[in-house]
Parts: sequence; C-alpha cells; structure tokens
Amino acid sequence: MQMTAIKRFEDIVAWQGARALVKEVYTLTQCGSFARDYGLRDQMQRASVSVMSNIAEGYERDNDKEFRHFLAIAKASAGEVRSLLYVALDLEYIDLPTHERLEQQGVRLSRQIASFMHYLSKESR
Repeated sequence: MQMTAIKRFEDIVAWQGARALVKEVYTLTQCGSFARDYGLRDQMQRASVSVMSNIAEGYERDNDKEFRHFLAIAKASAGEVRSLLYVALDLEYIDLPTHERLEQQGVRLSRQIASFMHYLSKESR
C-alpha cells in the first residue's frame, strides 16, 4: 500500500469496502421484519456509515496520528456491524448464508483498516 497513490479518500480501498458494506446493510435492513425493528435497523445503518465516514474524516485531517485515530474508530464500528449481524441472525431477520457473507465482508474490512493503520504507524517513524 503506497500513500502516494492516494490522492483523495475515495481512493482508499478500505473506504471503498466500507461504501459497499453500507449499501449491503441498507438493502438488508429495508426488508421484512428487519425494516420494522427500528432500533436494530438504525443502529446497524449508523455503525456501517460510521466506518465509511471515519475513514474519510481521518484522511481529511492531513495528519497521520489523527488519521490512525479515526481509522481505529472505523475499525471499531466495523466490529459493531459484525456483532449486530449476530443479533439479526439470532432474530431470524437474516439467514446463515447472508450472515456469513456479510460477516466475512466485515472481517475483510477490519483487516484492511488494521493494515492501513500499521502502514501509517511505520510511515510516521
């Protein structure tokens, strides 16, 4: 991963993955019983948007230390989405294949964010 290739936050692979996750979450939460569970629906939507937004906000700070801080928040929000997917599974709002697919998407996103944080830590030394 090279920072020189990134000219704007939209170029960040993790942000692109977060954007895809947001779309998945919104599509998922607009169906059936999930759509009527306002608390869970809204929390999952907010958590997914938080991942995407914190990556963008951190990048726009133009400071690697602050960027890492916002990436940490984004990573935590990705974990929150994954946890909420278990609630949705347990309440039978989603089936097991959907859960597994989105959970893997969330794990991949968390790893991308962690790798980027590690890269920024090495660059700041």
